Amino acid sequence: MARAWQRMLSGRRLDLLDPTPLDVEVEDIAHGLAFVARWNGQTLGDFPYSVAEHSLFVEQIFARQNPGIGARWKLAALLHDAPEYVLGDMISPVKATIGAGYGELDRRLTAAVHLRFGLPAVLPAPIKKAIKSADIVSARLEAEQLAGFSKSEADKLFGKIDPAVTRGLKIRLRPAPEVRAEYTARHDALLAEIAAEK
Repeated sequence: MARAWQRMLSGRRLDLLDPTPLDVEVEDIAHGLAFVARWNGQTLGDFPYSVAEHSLFVEQIFARQNPGIGARWKLAALLHDAPEYVLGDMISPVKATIGAGYGELDRRLTAAVHLRFGLPAVLPAPIKKAIKSADIVSARLEAEQLAGFSKSEADKLFGKIDPAVTRGLKIRLRPAPEVRAEYTARHDALLAEIAAEK
């Protein structure tokens, strides 16, 4: 049988078909996501727009759209694309072409990541929907500001956004080590907030 696991820099061996929370480490997630480019790398700027940077941005948008939301759900927003540290980031048309197989891998990895950090394996539907809303706002801004879409094209594909939600937020392009460090620090800060809320 073909190898179905990946060795992580932490030394963990993550089984892609049957991932266990014990083999999930935030340092591996942060490192992987900081080096994975969104939009297949087809973005403006001197650095790729990484999934880690996108995840930090989505968490900010989610918190703005849901004032007073608990830290555990902010953590869920930060981790919303965590499986991509193993699977890579595929644009939606590719995911649709691959079909159910990709979705099943994503679900298994998501469950392992969530359980590792004290979240439910499957998020409550309202939380999942709220995170998806923030994700779409981020994609809308990225499309126009980084990926070469016109405003009208981005509005058509992703919908118009409320400027109040994104006022003062800025999409950043930074070297991977810097983004990796911020992702890990934000994860740790949210875990500390969760502990303080108990």
